[in-house]
Order: sequence, then structure tokens, then C-alpha cells
Amino acid sequence: MTIRKREFLTGLGLTAAGITGALAQSYPKGKDLGAVAPAPKKDIPHRKVTTRNLFKVPDGYPNGVAVVPEGVWVAEQKAAGYGQSGKHEKEAAWLFDWNGKKLKTVMTDSYNTSGLAFGNGHVWMGANGGPEGVYEVDMNGRTVSHRQIPLGPADNGGGCHGLMFHDGKLWIVANRIKGILRVDPKTFAPEFMIPITTARWHGIAWDDSHPGGAIWMVTGSSDINRYVMQNGKLHHTTTCGLMKYSATTGQLLETAEFEDGTADAHGLAMHNGKLISCDAGVGPPGFEGTGSPSAGYVFEINFK
Repeated sequence: MTIRKREFLTGLGLTAAGITGALAQSYPKGKDLGAVAPAPKKDIPHRKVTTRNLFKVPDGYPNGVAVVPEGVWVAEQKAAGYGQSGKHEKEAAWLFDWNGKKLKTVMTDSYNTSGLAFGNGHVWMGANGGPEGVYEVDMNGRTVSHRQIPLGPADNGGGCHGLMFHDGKLWIVANRIKGILRVDPKTFAPEFMIPITTARWHGIAWDDSHPGGAIWMVTGSSDINRYVMQNGKLHHTTTCGLMKYSATTGQLLETAEFEDGTADAHGLAMHNGKLISCDAGVGPPGFEGTGSPSAGYVFEINFK
């Protein structure tokens, strides 16, 4: 004797209507379970910025800035094979006054430096090549420590694209984990991370104007090619921008874009309420020279 599926279910009293009725009794439709609906997505304020050149550094590619009472520290990025060729040239940290007069030079062991901070009387150089990580260097050029960026392999935490020292803590723009990472500068223990929400990133700067503090970050070249060929020459068309994150929650607070023809931002720092940056004049790996008319300059950023 063959029993069909419908007959079997009917024999068990499990008709389609019966099943639907049972489910309705178990899960009353429309019952308030206390869930809170997500808040409507807020529009992120967006502005445009221009730049004004302050002074030009003497050598190399400037790819990091840090403001101190005496003036501004600038990191040299030699980009010798982007640190991967095995060739090692010491890279400088220069201290300038705001007129561009060089006050001090500290030679460091950092490779393809792509970030600079100053804290605890030392310069901190972010290496984006060779033995990557962060080099802590005293005023005599002695390497006090060389640490890998946390949350990765012990011997290779990835490269760095920005550094900032604030309130006794070191903030690192960490390439491998795509985040702005706060660490204890003595132990390098990770404490807090802001996920980066753009395709490219560079230097960072602290902003006290937001409750709890905020962090500005250069977005580099965004997702658009900055280099166009015109009349047989390569021309620079910047599309870099800025993103502002809450330093306590990581929430994106604001964005900005650089107008065409402005300097190409890499490093970032805050001075008297105004963002300061530098134009490294170096493009993606394999392409040295952006054609930017502001290559090599330290400059200020002005919001419109």
C-alpha cells in the first residue's frame, strides 16, 4: 500500500492550513519584541579645501610632519626601491622654523618613511618598506626602539602611512589592518582602533574642536587615477581628500576634497587650529614623480 505525502500529513493533522495556524500561535504576528529601529543615516558634511605653500624642504620627498613649539618636524622619504631593493639609505627628520630655516637634522634607520610623530623627546618614523614598523629615534640619531605594528605577525606587522603622538599615546595608520591604531608607546600594546573607510590613506592629525577629540586623515589618491597624459607630458590631477573621525567612537564626522591644482597631501598635523601637510612628490610604487607643482613643499590647508 502506497501512502502519498499529502495523505501522510493529513493523517498527522499537518495540513498547510494547520501548519500556518500553529506557527501563527507560536509567533504572534505584530508582537512588540522591544527591538529598537536603527536611527536614520545622517548626511556627512562635506567641504572643499585649497592649499597655500609655506616653504620647500631641501632634499628628498617630505612624507610626514609633526608640529612642536620650535616649528615643524618633516620626515624624509627617499623611496629607494620603496625599501624593497635591499639598499638602505638613512632617512632624515628635519626640524624647520615656520620660515623654512632648518634648525636640526636627525638621521634615522627608517625605510621609505611614510609618517612622522614627535613625543617623549624623540622622533617616531613610520617605515613603509624594508623592515617595516615604527622607529623611535633620539636627537643624536640613535635608534631607541624598532617595533612592529601590533595585531600581526611578530616579525612583520605591515607598513605605516601615518603617525601622531597625542596625550602620551602613539597613533599609527596601519596598512595591514587598515585602521588607525592607538598604542602605548612604551609597550606597544594596542588600545583602540578606528577602521579606515576609504580605499587609500596617509597622515593623521588631532582636532580638539570636537568633544572628546577627533582625528583628521588624508585620503591619498582616493579611487581615481591622479595622473593624466596631456601633450605628451604627465600631469597631476589631485583627487586626494580628508576624513574626520571621532577619536572616541570612530564615527565618520566629516569629509573634504582638495580642489584641482592644489598640493598633493601626504603628512598631516594641526597648528593653531589649521591643518598642515607636505607634498611628497612621489606617486604609487614604480612611478616616481607626480608632476605636482608643490612637490617638496610644506603647506597649509584652508577650508572653503
